[in-house]
Amino acid sequence: MAVRRVALLTAGGFAPCLSSAVGGLIERYNELDPTIEIIAYQYGYHGLLTGTKIVIDEEGRKQAGILHRFGGSPIGNSRVKLTNVKDAVKRGLVQEGQDPLHVAAEQLKADGVDVLHTIGGDDTNTTAADLAAYLHENGYELTVVGLPKTIDNDVVPIRQSLGAWTAAEEAAGFAVNIIGEHRSGPRMLIVHEVMGRHCGWLTAAAAKEYRKWLDQQEWAPALGLTKERWDVHAVFLPELELDIEAEAKRLRAVMDEIGNVNIFLSEGAGMHEIVAQLEAAGEEVPRDPFGHVKLDTINPGQWFAKQFAEKLGAEKVMVQKSGYYSRAAAANAEDLRLIKSMTDLAVECALRGEAGVIGHDEEDGDKLKAIAFPRIAGGKAFDVTQDWFGEILGAIGQPLVPAKSAAH
Repeated sequence: MAVRRVALLTAGGFAPCLSSAVGGLIERYNELDPTIEIIAYQYGYHGLLTGTKIVIDEEGRKQAGILHRFGGSPIGNSRVKLTNVKDAVKRGLVQEGQDPLHVAAEQLKADGVDVLHTIGGDDTNTTAADLAAYLHENGYELTVVGLPKTIDNDVVPIRQSLGAWTAAEEAAGFAVNIIGEHRSGPRMLIVHEVMGRHCGWLTAAAAKEYRKWLDQQEWAPALGLTKERWDVHAVFLPELELDIEAEAKRLRAVMDEIGNVNIFLSEGAGMHEIVAQLEAAGEEVPRDPFGHVKLDTINPGQWFAKQFAEKLGAEKVMVQKSGYYSRAAAANAEDLRLIKSMTDLAVECALRGEAGVIGHDEEDGDKLKAIAFPRIAGGKAFDVTQDWFGEILGAIGQPLVPAKSAAH
């Protein structure tokens, strides 16, 4: 079937790839077949349900390259699950008694869409899979080709998701200024809270990038400027067992010796303990339309800071989150190369009617291909046994004890 009209949408949380991925798809269609019409649904599945869209006209096509310089998403994001009828009705996206999948399918039919490109994480792409299956069952053949976006780098079975490298680099840059606060008072505890619901990859990668920066600096110990005070002293991830008492004892010794402690914390570390504590107290734990705990409302960073502050004898505590600083950044050079390779293949797959999510398949020799939607899942655990991560923990004196269980 000839492709006449293509639709784009970005969804879920931001990552430093969305703008560039939109630009890359437009550029590739311009190169291969400029007669193909391109539309973009505003605010992801929200716009698909409400019929809110823009047509990428000739001027927009010429400006596509500009998008590589920016973060965020020029066409807008939202968190909408097409199979969560109750939430869609509550938000006014469909009427009582309507099936969001049916509403979305009818909109795609009305718009004459032959190919839908979804740019998002596992939730976005599994929602796309639900939609594609519904369309197929109802006689409307639509090719859905997704691109994997998540700063957590936690999409199964994809080796590297778009935006994650940039997010790690940005989080490290954020940490440079935050950790600069370590002499703003005696016995200072700094917690750098990094995004990562189930996966600690971003926190680990940010620590790696930050310590790379440390190694490039010149220090002045005679003036109090020491690498030891600027270093990372603990990295807490969902994939690591956490013995608070043992770590508090270790970090207390660091505090006593150099006068400050710097912790890199994945926001998903300790999430189950925090949720259990809140529910035991009779408090309702807020969740998003996908059923995920809203981590910004339960505040893991503050919880951890409270656990450690007294045990370390901290006189001043600072908790800072790098997520919103990192996730809307423009893609770095590494991610731009990855985006280019994935958007080029996404268009080629779309033109030959091959559906799936583009990525390097870890279960097929890291081959870059369209991975079937049913194989896509979220919550891929970070492998803490990798040499580079072991070297970080060894250098800072933290024991490496993998958690007894992980998401995948």
